[in-house]
Amino acid sequence: MPTNRTNAHLLNGLITRLNAPDYDRWAAQIRATGGCRQPIHLRGKVEHWDAATGQLLHRYTTRHEPDGVLRLPCKTRRASRCPTCAEIYRADTYHLIRAGLIGGKGVPETVTDHPTLFVTLTAPSFGAVHTRRDTGPCHARRNAPTCPHGTVMSCTAKHGPDDPGLGEPLCPDCYDYTGSVLFNALAPLLWKRLADSLRRHLAKLGGLALRELRDHLTVSFAKVAEYQRRGVVHFHAVIRLDGPDGPTTPPPAWATADTLEQAVRHAARVVGALVPAVDDQPARLFKWGAQLDIRPITLSGDLTEQAVAGYIAKYATKAAECVGTLDRRISPLDDLDAFNLRDHAKRLIAECLRLGAIVDLADLHLTRWAHMLGFKGHFSTRSRRYSTTLGALRAAREDHARDHEITTGRLPLFDEDTVLVISEWEYAGKGHSAGDQLLAAALTGARLPDMGGA
Repeated sequence: MPTNRTNAHLLNGLITRLNAPDYDRWAAQIRATGGCRQPIHLRGKVEHWDAATGQLLHRYTTRHEPDGVLRLPCKTRRASRCPTCAEIYRADTYHLIRAGLIGGKGVPETVTDHPTLFVTLTAPSFGAVHTRRDTGPCHARRNAPTCPHGTVMSCTAKHGPDDPGLGEPLCPDCYDYTGSVLFNALAPLLWKRLADSLRRHLAKLGGLALRELRDHLTVSFAKVAEYQRRGVVHFHAVIRLDGPDGPTTPPPAWATADTLEQAVRHAARVVGALVPAVDDQPARLFKWGAQLDIRPITLSGDLTEQAVAGYIAKYATKAAECVGTLDRRISPLDDLDAFNLRDHAKRLIAECLRLGAIVDLADLHLTRWAHMLGFKGHFSTRSRRYSTTLGALRAAREDHARDHEITTGRLPLFDEDTVLVISEWEYAGKGHSAGDQLLAAALTGARLPDMGGA
C-alpha cells in the first residue's frame, strides 16, 4: 500500500513540474512523444556547418531543454510496456500486412490475383487443460479416469472468456512441462523447416528442381506468433505465391491456391525437430500439432484482408502476458514465489531454468528466455518481398514530421549537399517520475499506468 509520504512525494513532483518556467517546453516534448509511457532521454547536440566556409549555421543542444534532455518515444511493440508506442507498431503492422494482400505501399493492386492463404499452425497437446468451448462444458466425461496423482480428469464447468483457470492443466503433475518449454524453444526452427519443405514440395508439384524454383515462383509470407493460454505458441501466417520478381509478377499457371494448400499440408505433416536425450529425458521429436487451419483470404466474406491484417497486427503487440508470466527477464537467482505468478506459469518458468542449466541444451538459451516460457523467436516476421517494411513506414512518418517542422519554421531548412551535420548524443535514462507520469497522461489522454494505488 502506498504511504502518505509516497503520495506527498508524487504531489510535490507534480506541483513542481507545473510551476517550472520551462513547463510549456516540457509539455511540448510530452506531446511529441504521443504520450509514451517510458520515453528515452537523450543528452547531446546537433550542429550544422557550412562545408565551404566553416561557418556554424545552426546548433541545437539539450542544455536548454527541461531537465537537460530530449525525450523520444521508446517505440516498443509490447502493449504491456507502453500502450501508445505499441499502438503505432500495431497500426504499422496492419498496413504492412494489408498492403501485401490488396496492394499499396509499393505493392501493385494485381497482387489480389495471386494465390494467398491464411494458415494457423498449432502446438501438439502436452496434457489436458481447462478450455472454453462454444457449446458444452470444459471436459465433461461420464466415466472420466483418475490420473496417477488422484485427480479425476474431468471438468463440467462452462468457463467464461476471462476465467483465470483457462489454460491451467487438469492435473499439473501430469502435464508435460518439459515438452511445452522445448516446443516453444524449437518453434522458430519448425517454421524455418516448414518454409523450406514448402518450397521443395512446390518445386516437385511444378515439375522443377529446387534450384529452378526461384526462376518461376516466389513464396512470400508474413507471420505472427500467439501464445495460447496453456503457455505454448502457435503461428498465424499469410502465405502468398508470386512470380520470380515478387508481387510485381504473377505466379505460373500451375501455382494455384489448391497447389499451395497441398504443399502447406504436406510440409506441416513431415517436418520435425529432434531434441537429443539429455539428463533423465529420452530423445524427443517435436512436430506441429494436428490442428492445422488453412483458409483462403477474400475481399468479402468472413476472412477479408482487413480481418486478417487486424488479427495479425493485434498479436504483434502481445507476448506471454496472457499466461501470467513476467514482462521482463528472470534470473535463476530470483525467488519465483515472490512474484504474482499463476502456478502454471511459475512451473513453466521453473522448467525453463532447470533445462537451461543442462549443458547439452545451452543452444536453446532457455534461461535467458524463461520469462517467454522458452520462445526466443521474433513475434512478427515477413519475407523480403512480401510488401513494405516497418522501417520504411517509420521513415515516411519521420519525413512527414520533419517536413511539418520545416513548413512551420520550427526547423531550419538547409541544403544537404553543402551543409555538414555533426551530431553527438548519449543515453541519459528513460521513463517518468510518478508526478510526470500523471501529467503526461492528462496532456495526451494516454492510459494511466498502475501507480500502486497512489
